[in-house]
Amino acid sequence: MKRNFTHVLVVAAALSDGEGRWLMHRRPVGKEHAGLWEFPGGKVEPGETVRQALAREMFEESALKLDIDAMREAGFAASDAAVDGRGIVLLLYTCSRWSGSITAKEGGEFKWHRPAEIARLPKPPLDVELARQLFEK
Repeated sequence: MKRNFTHVLVVAAALSDGEGRWLMHRRPVGKEHAGLWEFPGGKVEPGETVRQALAREMFEESALKLDIDAMREAGFAASDAAVDGRGIVLLLYTCSRWSGSITAKEGGEFKWHRPAEIARLPKPPLDVELARQLFEK
């Protein structure tokens, strides 16, 4: 029997503070993967480009305004193992320019970490893969 999977397109930001640290977000209580650390971002909505979605999600979650023109592809991870028949395709982008101060607007916590620290943080499986791709370069 053939199953009809659909995929949710999700974008995430890999932001560096210029001192070797990268911004991570701890998922808030009540959300899937609560308490785990992730590259911040969210779902792409109909009618948005992936860069527009990332800029919107980052502003909604952190109050940071990302420069769309400064975004570069950094990696991707995908999962088809969803219980509800929906997999995830997660696209990671670096962004070298942004403005604003970080404010956790939707709960959770934001913190800067060095790559070795990120390797030890508890993360969802797709973020484990994104971190591997980002830091192996």
